[in-house]
Amino acid sequence: MQAARRSRRLARPMFNRDKITHRIKEILSLDSHPGHIAAGFSAGVFISFTPPIPGMHTVLAVAVAFLFRLNKLTCLAGAWVNTPLTVIPSLFASYKLGAFVLGRPATSFHLAGLDWQSIRMLMLNHAEPLLLGCSLIGFVAAVAAYFICYGLVVFSRRKDAVLAELTREMEEVGEELE
Repeated sequence: MQAARRSRRLARPMFNRDKITHRIKEILSLDSHPGHIAAGFSAGVFISFTPPIPGMHTVLAVAVAFLFRLNKLTCLAGAWVNTPLTVIPSLFASYKLGAFVLGRPATSFHLAGLDWQSIRMLMLNHAEPLLLGCSLIGFVAAVAAYFICYGLVVFSRRKDAVLAELTREMEEVGEELE
């Protein structure tokens, strides 16, 4: 019995494409100004490129969304852009970029895992170039995410007459309509 449950759990795909597509459509059709949606998403993307302290991206995204009155849902979605599959290549690229900008040679860089002890040792040994590189890559990714998200929201709303009119009015007025 347990073996059958375990095999069914393992047979399920890691990512459910239909569920992801549905969530993206929900975000794109939020009743909010496209700039507000895109700003929340881009702030979350910037946060996603900060060094991975376990659990802190979500907490930081919620705090930033409340502090700057951004869309909480899109800020959280942006904070989850840099996944466990992409975080290690992102850290390596950030470190190399930061070392290059600081004019330092990039020393050997070893990350044993994504646990707290490994990340702590990494930060103690390579903090300055890593934080600089993360900030630069995060900034570029956030700016790109803003324009991509804004364009996707406007494009997806053109298909629905009510949302298209709402978007046009929001862009004219420059603020959210109640």
